[in-house]
Amino acid sequence: MLAFTLLGTLLFASPAAPAVVDASGFAQSTAAWHVQREKRLASEDGWLTLVALLWLKEGDNVAGSGNGSTVVFPAKAPAQLGTFHRSGNAVSFQPEPGVLVTRAGTPFLGGPLKSDVDADTDVLEAGGLRFFVVVRGERVGLRVKDPDAPKRRDFHGIPSYPADPRWRIEARWEPAPKGTFIAVPDILGSVDQMPAPGTAVFSVDGQEFRLTPVLEEGSPNLFFVFADATNRTETYGAGRFLYAEPSTEGRVVLDFNRAYNPPCAFTPYATCPLPPKQNRLPIPIAAGEKRTTDH
Repeated sequence: MLAFTLLGTLLFASPAAPAVVDASGFAQSTAAWHVQREKRLASEDGWLTLVALLWLKEGDNVAGSGNGSTVVFPAKAPAQLGTFHRSGNAVSFQPEPGVLVTRAGTPFLGGPLKSDVDADTDVLEAGGLRFFVVVRGERVGLRVKDPDAPKRRDFHGIPSYPADPRWRIEARWEPAPKGTFIAVPDILGSVDQMPAPGTAVFSVDGQEFRLTPVLEEGSPNLFFVFADATNRTETYGAGRFLYAEPSTEGRVVLDFNRAYNPPCAFTPYATCPLPPKQNRLPIPIAAGEKRTTDH
């Protein structure tokens, strides 16, 4: 979750309106945020380490990198890793005899696994790989990470638009009735119903636009998944993400300079949400992260 320090005030108007933030300080703050963003992405447990997403069938799933595996791990995994057993959303794992599998640094001898929907996900390690159970609707699978993944080793940063205070816009906040949900599709073709606390209404060049955020469990921050006209040529084609702090006195600050690429921009093994239909803007938002060249 991203915590923002919001600088100054920008009038509720076109991005072409004069900004009332210090341009130099704003650029430095935006650059510092971007540096931290890239550090998180390229961390030892960041999205650049993701090397596989393996779906499990009901019953037993023989796993490993060798022949005979029904769940095929990357080559550096043991040839016979063990067996995952799925029963609905519940998964247990039994390592192959003689194969060292650890959990939190301690040998894991077998048993049920907590998934990413639980408060404390069980992360197992073997052969230099880390893996854990993920639940995506009716699908249950394994997310596999490699701290030495080529994408992490070869990462050289994310191109971005120059920081521009004009794209830090104060929007009017229209709260939604309690219990409002919106449909949020994902890249797998599933649709989740997520809580939507309201809508941010803002103006660009005299035109009014609206973006509806959702709430993620355990966080008060507003999460926007949006698309705009730059997606066709300059930014990631499936849209971008933006976080904002909760509304204050009927206002929400949308700092599009901090719009960033979803994990799917860097790896085919992520399961990203897509912009809801009401969050597809017909105008270009020339701020934030641009498209990467390798995915």
